[in-house]
Amino acid sequence: MKLTDNFSLEEMSISAMAVRKGVDNVPGEAEIKNLQILCEKILEPIREEVNCSIRVFSGYRSLTVNKLVGGSLTSQHMHGEAADTIAIGMSVEDYYQRIKKMVKDNRLVVDQVIQEFNSWVHISFTITRANRKQFLRAVKDSHGHTEYKSDNE
Repeated sequence: MKLTDNFSLEEMSISAMAVRKGVDNVPGEAEIKNLQILCEKILEPIREEVNCSIRVFSGYRSLTVNKLVGGSLTSQHMHGEAADTIAIGMSVEDYYQRIKKMVKDNRLVVDQVIQEFNSWVHISFTITRANRKQFLRAVKDSHGHTEYKSDNE
């Protein structure tokens, strides 16, 4: 099922962890609607801005899948409000900065954008409350624990 011209429900809900563990990762109606809104309001405009394909590594996650991957108990992935992405042909940092500029220029409204370990960019959007326009960087501390550092200007 196509959610938008460039994003399908399958790519927004596929999970390697779910496949490996034989766990269901099928979103319900509310989550599908949220995924469609995420694609329409966030991913499609970003794709148009960066002029290259966006690869989704993690979109929707069921509660079980979220636990298996060590996701936050309040993860927006479980509601279809977040996606971990890269832009094909761009560095993660350049991709992150382009999204940040779109928000700064009031061309995009986001809840959170997290540049994670210089490996992917987490992007979220919600319709249930005000979007925070929060920019963070996820890094590992000296003990291997994840720290989230504010990157708002």
